Amino acid sequence: MDTISVRYVGGPTAVLGLGGLRLLTDPTFDPPGEHPIGGTRVLTKTAGPGVSPEEIGPVDAVLLSHDQHPDNLDSSGRELLGTVPLVLSTASARERLGEQVTVLADEATYALARPGGGELRVTGVPARHGPEGCEPLVGEVTGFVLGGEGLPTVYVSGDNASLDVVRTVADRHGPVDVALLFAGAARTALFDGAPLTLTSTDAAEAAKILGAGQVVPLHFEQWGHFSEGRAPLREAFAAAGLADRTHLLGLGDTVTL
Repeated sequence: MDTISVRYVGGPTAVLGLGGLRLLTDPTFDPPGEHPIGGTRVLTKTAGPGVSPEEIGPVDAVLLSHDQHPDNLDSSGRELLGTVPLVLSTASARERLGEQVTVLADEATYALARPGGGELRVTGVPARHGPEGCEPLVGEVTGFVLGGEGLPTVYVSGDNASLDVVRTVADRHGPVDVALLFAGAARTALFDGAPLTLTSTDAAEAAKILGAGQVVPLHFEQWGHFSEGRAPLREAFAAAGLADRTHLLGLGDTVTL
C-alpha cells in the first residue's frame, strides 16, 4: 500500500501527499489577531502558521470543511482558493464563495486523476459542529474520506463534535488507516459553552470507533476558543492505549504514514 504524508501548517491546515497528489485542508494563513464572527463576537488567533503558502507551493485540491468561520477559512485562505484548480466543500460554501467551489454532498464522490494512473477518490461524509440541533446556528460542515486502489483510507473529520457521526462514518467506510481528527474541544458562548469540536477523550474514542491505524490530531491550538491543547490530547490517547499510533506534530513538521 502507498503512504500518506501529512505536513502540519497550523490550526486545521495541513498538506496531504497521497497518490501523487497534494491536498490542502481548511486553509488558514493569517497572522495572530482578532477575527469578527457573528456580529459582535470575535475569535482570537494566538499564533500564526508554521508554513507560508509560498513554501507550500501548488496544490491539486483544497478540502474545505466549511467557509463560515475564520478559524477554518481566513482572509489569506480565501485568497489562496482562487489559485487552486479544485475546492471541494458544502452547498452553503458554494452559495457564498461562488463557482470556485465544487459541492461534495454526503456520500458523493469526486475522483481525481493520479499522475501515474488511477484515481484518488474523495467522498463527503457528515460532520456536526456542536451539540445536537446546532446546525441552524453554526451552519453546514462536511468531513472527507480519501482512498483508491493501493491507497490508504484516510478520514478528515472537519469540525465535528459528535461520536454518533463518527460511528456513521465508521459503519460506511471503516476501518480507516489514518484519521485526521479536528479536536481541541472548541468552546464559545454558543450552547452554554458545549464543545463544538471533539474533546480529547472523545477524539481518542473516535480513533477506536474508526479502527484507525494512525491518528494525526489537527485544529487543537492557535485559537483562544480551544479549551484542550496538546497535553490533554497526549494524556487522553495514552490513557486509551493509543499513544503509539498518535502523531502530535509541531508546526511545519511532516509525518509519513
